[in-house]
Amino acid sequence: MQLGARVLKTGVAIVFALFLAELLKLPSPVFAGIAAIFAIQPSIYRSYLTIVEQVQGNLIGAVVAILFGLFFGHHIVAIGIAAILVIGIMLKLKLNSSLSLALVTLVAIMVYESGDFLVFSIIRFATVMVGVFAAFIVNMVFLPPRYEVKLFNSILSLQDDIIRWSRLAIRGASEHVSMKNALNKFEKRLYEIEKMYDLYKEERQYTKKKRHSQMRKLVVYRQMITTTKKSFELLSRLHKHENEIARLPETFQTMLQKRLDFLLTYHEQLLLKYTGKLRPEHSKWSVDKNHLNRSEVMEKLIEQIAIEKRREGEEEFSSYHLFYIFSRILDYEENLEHLDTLIVSFRNYHSKDRNVDLEETVY
Repeated sequence: MQLGARVLKTGVAIVFALFLAELLKLPSPVFAGIAAIFAIQPSIYRSYLTIVEQVQGNLIGAVVAILFGLFFGHHIVAIGIAAILVIGIMLKLKLNSSLSLALVTLVAIMVYESGDFLVFSIIRFATVMVGVFAAFIVNMVFLPPRYEVKLFNSILSLQDDIIRWSRLAIRGASEHVSMKNALNKFEKRLYEIEKMYDLYKEERQYTKKKRHSQMRKLVVYRQMITTTKKSFELLSRLHKHENEIARLPETFQTMLQKRLDFLLTYHEQLLLKYTGKLRPEHSKWSVDKNHLNRSEVMEKLIEQIAIEKRREGEEEFSSYHLFYIFSRILDYEENLEHLDTLIVSFRNYHSKDRNVDLEETVY
């Protein structure tokens, strides 16, 4: 079992909330610990939004509890009706994420023990809010999230796997079932990367210079993810049409291999370029003179399609399939070039904005 940062922060938040409640001599500190569990979020910005929502939700829960307690008493039926009312109000105000804690506040107040009911209610409400603010403090101070490092490493790891399988697929060396399983896993990893990008996008910078740099980074990472998707789509096509590719002439297969190897190497170097690990003389990609340009590739493609159509007794198998494959290759190449442009622009204008943690974790 792997213990992530959020699991550790939840434990620390509970301890801190209980400590603060005892320090303030609040009765029933357990409610502070419960509130801390609900308040822990995966990012500082979400934690801030959670506090805003939970203050509103807890106020609603506390007000309804006090009104029901004063007018209808503390019977269990009254608690149930009050809970239904709180749920309705929270859903109407679209405070769904704070609904559970609002109900905890409601029950904590309506399970009246002794003394002045209003004083008792305020103390219980304060106890819950101590837990919420304790979780926010822990989220800011203890193991603050580093989503850029996680995001880049996730993209890098996935892209390395896609490149490895692409080189096998274009040579007809991949095993069909293994490739299918790998593609399913890659799709899930892409979805996880998208969610991590959303968390990284929520990180806030407090200076104008940092905000500008962050905005440009977001554009670069968005293009990184898009380019990785294009390489995944290309790999899926290679897998789907592996039999058709195997039936092509050897010279045409060799051209496909060289073209794809060139692009995959280009992609590897772009990721290294972003982390500053590419030597200055390789900062601009240079095309080998033996490498075919796009117009030459299209000419050879059209020639091959004409050859396939002249074959007697053959089913129509290659013409459209070749277009599918080459459209994916050209799309992948265009996105690589766009990514290159964005990375060069970012490195030129923000050369001093380095993420040391990111550079140290890569290779």
